[in-house]
Amino acid sequence: MFPNSILGRPPFTPNHQQHNNFFALSPTLYSHQQLIDAQYNFQNVDLSRAVTLQPLTYGTVSPIQTSTSPLFRGRKRINDEKNFPLDGKRQRFHSPHQEPTIINQIVPLSGDRRYSMPPLFHTHYVPDIVRCVPPLREIPLLEPREITLPEAKDKLSQQILELFETCQQQASDLKKKELCRAQLQREIQLLFPQSRLFLVGSSLNGFGARSSDGDLCLVVKEEPVNQKTEARHILTLVHKHFCTRLSGYIERPQLIRAKVPIVKFRDKVSCVEFDLNVNNTVGIRNTFLLRTYAYLENRVRPLVLVVKKWASHHDINDASRGTLSSYSLVLMVLHYLQTLPEPILPSLQKIYPESFSTSVQLHLVHHAPCNVPPYLSKNESSLGDLLLGFLKYYATEFDWNTQMISVREAKAIPRPEDIEWRNKYICVEEPFDGTNTARAVHEKQKFDMIKDQFLKSWQRLKNKRDLNSVLPLRAATLKR
Repeated sequence: MFPNSILGRPPFTPNHQQHNNFFALSPTLYSHQQLIDAQYNFQNVDLSRAVTLQPLTYGTVSPIQTSTSPLFRGRKRINDEKNFPLDGKRQRFHSPHQEPTIINQIVPLSGDRRYSMPPLFHTHYVPDIVRCVPPLREIPLLEPREITLPEAKDKLSQQILELFETCQQQASDLKKKELCRAQLQREIQLLFPQSRLFLVGSSLNGFGARSSDGDLCLVVKEEPVNQKTEARHILTLVHKHFCTRLSGYIERPQLIRAKVPIVKFRDKVSCVEFDLNVNNTVGIRNTFLLRTYAYLENRVRPLVLVVKKWASHHDINDASRGTLSSYSLVLMVLHYLQTLPEPILPSLQKIYPESFSTSVQLHLVHHAPCNVPPYLSKNESSLGDLLLGFLKYYATEFDWNTQMISVREAKAIPRPEDIEWRNKYICVEEPFDGTNTARAVHEKQKFDMIKDQFLKSWQRLKNKRDLNSVLPLRAATLKR
């Protein structure tokens, strides 16, 4: 199935089976003992059975030379232990939660693993500290549904298709990201044994380009996590783990203390930049909703990719600088395709509520795209006509002052009166949690720039019917 599908049993055991105290936390700051436990996991993993690893490769990457970690010799640490307080270790050793946990290992470890970076352990050795979760078998990536690209009958449509075929994310790109995710999950489980790491965003939703970064969501428990306290504590430990044990394979790890904190880093093997968040589970759900839309109709993915390239070229595709995020742009394209006189897309959440309900457990959301058949639209518009119509819709037809973009409802709806939407320049509803995905656009100057680009691009494209008039193809292709 999808790379994050879980075989055998759910990622979280029922409450009566949870032996790890970390998962009994309420959404408040961790206790002193719980932080000590996680820090102990970080500093005192038993590497006595670590062995010399053979050079590893994948794709066209050169072999990586590895050896036994220099930080350890048998059970003795060579480096200075005074960084971790003795009283912290003493509390851990006498912790009431250290009795061995017996589990039913439904899914056996695979003997043939592949890594995006050398592991710290022999492939057949599972440290005691991770034995509270069933080990996972590496599973193949699910190939997307067979879908033929639309026929191009005019120059503009042909340009869009050629740009899409050149710049779309390849299976090899996704495989590199998945290899990194799988290895990082095993590493992070040394700190938080029952956690799961999901690949989310454009890498998996069908709208990724070859240059797309990787987004990762670390799920540590089923309940919401306080992003200002719990999430920052968790990411602090993850960041420290990356900086010490994985410094040879991860570079430039940064802890960004934003509203939703993240750890940014680069995997030296895949050369992919990653953003890792904690328990932002709506990102997992919307990844598979968008993936279903992506493969529902064969004009969706090419149109989304060219819109993202166009927006990036005109500097209106960067939420960190007060413009539109890629996620908002995708929702804007889907909304436009839903609101045509003869719609190209329906509302999946209305037609298949059981597949896209927030009550669906996280380890089952990847089934949704498999349960939805292709959508047969009577609209035969070409890709060129659709791009022109998209620009015209937001330049002249959509009422930015009173309307909200809603993919969930498949129409423009009146703005709510609550503070989330009041006095906002652009309102794009997140399909699951109802927040405003375009809240980053909080300056009138940036809003006017966005509207101006829609209007100017529509006028240019209408007159010339040449994609180069609004998006230089050579530059867009080189960037990929």
